[in-house]
Amino acid sequence: MANGSAGNGYAVHAEPKPAPLDASKVTVTLAETLKEVPPPEDLVFGKHMSDHMMVSTYHPVTGWSDPEIKPYGPFMLDPVSSCFQYSTNLFEGMKAYIGVDGKPRLFRPELNMKRMERSLGRVALPSFDTNELLKLIQKLVHVESRWIPNLNGYSLYVRPTLIGTRASLGVAASDHALLYVVCSPTGPYFRTSRMLSLMAVSEHVRSWPGGTGGYKLSGNYAPTFMPQKEAAKKGYDQVLWLIGETITEAGAMNFFVVLQREDGDLDVYTPPTDGTILPGVTRDTVIALMKAHGSKTNLPEIPSTQKIHIYEESITVSQVAQWASEGRLLEAFTVGTAVVVASVGRIGVEGKEDIQLPQHESSMGPVALSLFEKITSIQEGREQYEDWSLVC
Repeated sequence: MANGSAGNGYAVHAEPKPAPLDASKVTVTLAETLKEVPPPEDLVFGKHMSDHMMVSTYHPVTGWSDPEIKPYGPFMLDPVSSCFQYSTNLFEGMKAYIGVDGKPRLFRPELNMKRMERSLGRVALPSFDTNELLKLIQKLVHVESRWIPNLNGYSLYVRPTLIGTRASLGVAASDHALLYVVCSPTGPYFRTSRMLSLMAVSEHVRSWPGGTGGYKLSGNYAPTFMPQKEAAKKGYDQVLWLIGETITEAGAMNFFVVLQREDGDLDVYTPPTDGTILPGVTRDTVIALMKAHGSKTNLPEIPSTQKIHIYEESITVSQVAQWASEGRLLEAFTVGTAVVVASVGRIGVEGKEDIQLPQHESSMGPVALSLFEKITSIQEGREQYEDWSLVC
């Protein structure tokens, strides 16, 4: 039987497959009037948006539309779109920097793309080749390079977002989607101090075993706002999220503690990626750098002969209190894309005295400070390490 023919003599026409996301088909429409780039002192996280955005839509029959880079602006969506009714939304957080060579670059973007694949699978949104998305992000960052502040500690925050746009109240996965990327110039996340106070909270949990805490979904964030407001009323900067007594995250950041060993080395503990915490890109980065200390690289504030032993294990707030009382707790710190690294000064536990962390001249402990200096040096192109920088 010939290809394209059925046994009865009639030709069979295969249905066209939905088109994949294809970065080579991108069209670029530049804004006629460009915005004025705000001065550095006004670059609060997420306040200003750049001139352009990248957009592509998915239809279950035709597939992904040809991507567009076009002037930043609002979308028109149906009121019953899945994104509004059932929170079928996810995003990534990335940063672009100007290197010493004057070229814009992204920091370990392949990890963001892998995490985005996992997240869209968890909420059953239409998939795409994230390598193509990364090409589009590179193109957008190149177009918006004038928005990247050429200052230490400043960057262009890049947010790829995928939302379900199926226009129905039916409780089902969205087979329509909108993929877009926006950019926002930003300075230091915490303006006044890199020493945080945390309030331990177990009444309200951010995530739970078998839940979605290990995915970067928009729906994970809204339930954290009320406990965060309560923590602020009590004089704390962020919430330390607990499941029972077990620590998961701090705010929207990963959490680490540093202990002194009898042999002079350091033990560093952080909660494992067991599904209750987000596998952060910065988390992966600090673990890799600490493991490489004294061999492949050196952390600037730590002697090269002092070994750092990393443990991805569950830790409880009672353990942290005990380590502090024994004088073994040297420092605690949080990490994330927006903040990079921030030290913890105290932890509040309901009905008990605050756990006090050792104070340091620089306001950051030596491990936290070393990691902050090392990571920002790599991000800003002042130092090369592995293949962590992708030039746009």
